[in-house]
Amino acid sequence: QVQLVESGGGLVQAGGSLRLSCVASGSIFSINAMGWYCQAPGKQRELVAQITNCGRTNYGDSVKGRFTISRDNAKNTVYLQMNSLKPEDTAVYYCNVEGHYNRDYEVWGQGTQVTVSS
Repeated sequence: QVQLVESGGGLVQAGGSLRLSCVASGSIFSINAMGWYCQAPGKQRELVAQITNCGRTNYGDSVKGRFTISRDNAKNTVYLQMNSLKPEDTAVYYCNVEGHYNRDYEVWGQGTQVTVSS
């Protein structure tokens, strides 16, 4: 079992920056990929960015060139550096891990609110 603890959300003005962190604990050896999803009110949860064990990254179209995902394996932590934030980035951001331990699994963090004011 993997547990996730997120931090770093908050309120920022448009054009500003925030960095989200997500620390994983438990059966971390079973993790294949870590990432971030966002969910705005009334909308479906969608991919922001994901990074695999091999370091391969995948970004949602709306954040390419503005957000950067990185991973510190020694600290079991994934980061999301968010620059040039826009009001439309306002959402709850969820950390996500995908892994395999006897079977494929997926774990979600509790979510952290990011609010970008215009």
